[in-house]
Amino acid sequence: MQNGALSLESVVFGDKDHVDADRACAEFRSGRPVLIAHGGEALFTFPVEGLTADRFTAFTKLSAPIFPRLAVTARRARALGLDAAEPVALALTRDADANTILSLVADANIDRVVEATPAGVAASAGIELAKITLGLPAVLTAPAPATGSDVQVVTVDAKAVARYRRSAIRSLKISAEADIPLHGGLNARFVVFSEAIGGGSVAIIVGKPDLTRPVPVRLHSACLTGDVFGSRRCDCGDQLRLSLTLLDQAGGGIVLYLAQEGRGLGLANKIRAYKLQNAGLDTVDANTTLGFDDDERDYAVAARMLEMLACTRVLLLTNNPTKLESLAGNGIEICGRLPLVTPVHADNRRYLTAKATRAGHRLDHLMDVLSEADR
Repeated sequence: MQNGALSLESVVFGDKDHVDADRACAEFRSGRPVLIAHGGEALFTFPVEGLTADRFTAFTKLSAPIFPRLAVTARRARALGLDAAEPVALALTRDADANTILSLVADANIDRVVEATPAGVAASAGIELAKITLGLPAVLTAPAPATGSDVQVVTVDAKAVARYRRSAIRSLKISAEADIPLHGGLNARFVVFSEAIGGGSVAIIVGKPDLTRPVPVRLHSACLTGDVFGSRRCDCGDQLRLSLTLLDQAGGGIVLYLAQEGRGLGLANKIRAYKLQNAGLDTVDANTTLGFDDDERDYAVAARMLEMLACTRVLLLTNNPTKLESLAGNGIEICGRLPLVTPVHADNRRYLTAKATRAGHRLDHLMDVLSEADR
């Protein structure tokens, strides 16, 4: 092949780094190890999500004679009582088993002392892979032998993992669309988007929005518990229903229904966070105790969806200033904000209070309710 010519693989399957990261994600989702390279380092990484006794035994055999370490985020390290600003690798004792590891990753209270060292770039990339695949943000690690391994393991460069989310957004495409009548006499067009990471985000175009003017838009993260089953723990379902009503009253608008369950954690981790909330933590501390940021969402995908719909000037329906900042930073013109005022009651008050006081959400109606209660 001549210099500068494109290979058939790059034309059909895409950039090699993107392909390698795709394959690494598939391996993690299947509970298999991935070899991550960075400079002269080569590190076996293995997802903690779905860890069983058999899988742990298999990984210890792969890493032998070195016993695996457990890489966790800085937030999880701090939840374990460690002073950390970057991901760390925790030393495991030889009697450690799958239950020990899952406890170190997800339990609220740990009574054992753990030794930690900086995790390094390759292990941090492994944690990022775990997040991308919506698993617990932790991986087992072990250095790969210099002479190679007899086991066939997918290899990916740490830099490819770091670039993967952005390259996946560039792969966004419209997969299907159709008109669907909704309750209340609303007419809507559903436009389904797909991307390399997986997940299907949807644009619900209500009525006939005028794209020559600022379009009312709601960025709504999927919430199975609230949107579908009417959970009273959050205000998600209320916000979605109110948004549809407001868009209809405005003569048209768009809801972007984003595959970002649990503020980007995924459904399984969201339910784990709920369990921690049942034990007394608020929504912010529950997420960070599991090793996540309070909010793992990236709205670049929403900006790209709007661009593909030729909607670049918006009037955003939100109480979350971060959404305004993120869309503006990704090239969407913000022409205003409409607050969403939804019911406050005993079941969602603690959740809403944490969003207002700790996450910066603009919930003036909540403050009014709390002021009335204090009188």
